[in-house]
Amino acid sequence: MMPAHRPVFTLKLRSTDWILGHRTLIMGIVNVTPDSFSDGGRFASTRTAVQHALELVEAGADILDIGGESTRPFSDPVPLQEELERVLPVIEELRAHTDVPISIDTTKAEVARRALEAGADIINDVSALRFDPEMASVAAETGAPVILMHMLGTPKTMQEAPVYQALLAEVSAFLEERIQWAVSRGVDRSQIIVDPGIGFGKTVTHNLRLIRDLDILSSLERPLLLGVSRKRFIGSILDRPVQDREIGTAVANAFGVAAGAHILRVHDVGVHKQVALMADALREGRWSEQE
Repeated sequence: MMPAHRPVFTLKLRSTDWILGHRTLIMGIVNVTPDSFSDGGRFASTRTAVQHALELVEAGADILDIGGESTRPFSDPVPLQEELERVLPVIEELRAHTDVPISIDTTKAEVARRALEAGADIINDVSALRFDPEMASVAAETGAPVILMHMLGTPKTMQEAPVYQALLAEVSAFLEERIQWAVSRGVDRSQIIVDPGIGFGKTVTHNLRLIRDLDILSSLERPLLLGVSRKRFIGSILDRPVQDREIGTAVANAFGVAAGAHILRVHDVGVHKQVALMADALREGRWSEQE
């Protein structure tokens, strides 16, 4: 398997250049929710969420992704104030202890704005700016990098028999349309990252094809984020519960790196830091202890 070309991009992270592409970056997931599909509310309090996030940094996380609303299949939205109360104290506390970039995983403009004021650096919007039109204004005004993800429908409806006529072409066209929409509202195209939305309105086969053929999205000329960690399609193939899907996640992530992923969004940072290091070495076909 020949690795796909992975271009290098430079984004602006506050006053710092952020280079994506020289190596695979690891985004550690911090769910400050009582109902996430993977950790089931283990980090729902500020104290446990901050402790967990700092453990992810120690394990090698390049980015921390803080979310206060579950987007698992069939989940319901969380009220604005409740989401703010979940995520803001965590971001404020983390910013006092680490300079690792923080992304805010939200579809609400006000949450994104307040999170950036509290110290977050990146907006991660699974709706690709569709659920709250003001999100584009927040991204444009702050200049923060923004992650746009493909999703068919909403978290409540996305897994109700998803159908595509031409999967890869439709996902690519959707993301290009959302990029253009964002740019038309003042977002700098060079600050956009794209995510194919594994598990968001896709069957098992859809997910497999998107990971295998991820390099097709390189035509968008934007960095690629891949989030497969512990998802249902892995359990369907391996017949494993959510907490026993790390091997399947590792294989999918290695394929993703070979296909050109710039960022891997994961729960177990320590394991997937190793996956990324090994996959990057195989991409390059060389290794130097000085690197």
